[in-house]
Amino acid sequence: MIFNFLPREFDFFNLFEEQVECAILAAKKFKEIVATPGLIEESAYQTIQHLESKGDTATHSIIEQLNKTFITPFDREDIHALTKELDDITDMINTMVVRIKVYKIPGGDRHLMEFAKVIEESVLTVSKAVKGLRLKNGSKAVLAACVEVNRLENVGDAMRDAVFMELFETKSAIEIIKWKEIYQDAETVLDICEDVANVVESIIVKHN
Repeated sequence: MIFNFLPREFDFFNLFEEQVECAILAAKKFKEIVATPGLIEESAYQTIQHLESKGDTATHSIIEQLNKTFITPFDREDIHALTKELDDITDMINTMVVRIKVYKIPGGDRHLMEFAKVIEESVLTVSKAVKGLRLKNGSKAVLAACVEVNRLENVGDAMRDAVFMELFETKSAIEIIKWKEIYQDAETVLDICEDVANVVESIIVKHN
């Protein structure tokens, strides 16, 4: 029983990477959904729901282990911030898909398809940054990935502004409300990816 009092170490990186994998799969499925003509299929909707739930489970596991583990790879507040922001990526994609279902938004919108491509690229780059945290000599590649995530967020800002200008010129009042929320949610996913990159960058700076 004396072993219960010894410092314990837990591999948080595995769960971070599980969160990232959920975000990647959600981003890929979102790209597929918005590119498919017609209303969203129930199976696609359920896939996103499942990934959101799986991501939540990984998040809860990290928080639970954080309260039990004596030795952590970096500051506890950074672990908490990182897991929250990673979870928010999948949550926000889920929010978009729910809106698409509720608002009966059909697939095939070229602007949303372009957003989906940038979102997927950003999430994949976030994955590189997060996976690089476990490497002793990976700081240069991690920081490069963070810079790229920031660039993609700027691309998203420009896309959103351009789309809004077109939206107000071509859509009815009700359609404007629906599409504005969807496009804003898409840009918010990129904002969250940037938040993840900022947390990762802060961790690298502290430990190098």
